[in-house]
Amino acid sequence: MEKIKGRMDEGILVCVYYGPNGERLIQRGCKIASMLNCPLYILTVDPNPFSEMDAEKSHYIAKWNKIAEGHDAVSFILKDNEKRPISKVIAQVAREKQVTQIILGQTAQSRWEQIAKGSIINSLLREIPFVDLHIISVPRYLKEAEGHYEKGVRAYLVKDKENYRVIFKHTKDVLFEGIFFKEQGTDFNTGVFKFMKDEKMLHVQVIDDTVMALENVEMEMDIQDEDDE
Repeated sequence: MEKIKGRMDEGILVCVYYGPNGERLIQRGCKIASMLNCPLYILTVDPNPFSEMDAEKSHYIAKWNKIAEGHDAVSFILKDNEKRPISKVIAQVAREKQVTQIILGQTAQSRWEQIAKGSIINSLLREIPFVDLHIISVPRYLKEAEGHYEKGVRAYLVKDKENYRVIFKHTKDVLFEGIFFKEQGTDFNTGVFKFMKDEKMLHVQVIDDTVMALENVEMEMDIQDEDDE
């Protein structure tokens, strides 16, 4: 359910992609929206379905959702399984939400690298010429180290006395179906289990096949400044 803001002639759309800079962009958007007392929307676009996203992407999406709720954003929008050009998707959302300002990150990774070359900017200017574009430059670029987890595999949770146990074959006792991401460098089934519970995505800690509690955990990710390379 969208929250109603006092001023509806302005609207902010923050476009984020996976990586630590997304939080900075959201904070900038929150400041502008707070000053204008207008709606704030957060958007990310992914060519893959949400069900196929790896552990780290799921981590960022969950984190952005939490930040959005904490900053009173109207909504977090995920456009997954999206095959259209990013500029087309952004323009569509901007029209639907009647936003007047869009915030983009100049040094964002992956497909967003096109922003620095101007291609997405030029496309947006053609698509939605009356929307202001804010291109945020990040002076100290943050780079993600290699992931801590192996490629996810289908897995299930069953009750095991007071705890839960991860298994890899479906049985009648299965309570939850999800994806298990095993920590690299371990011979045991230790890592993170990702699954849906009460319409929310959870990541729970797994230690030697066992889940002690169905409590969401922050996933460990190494982040370093480029100056440290």
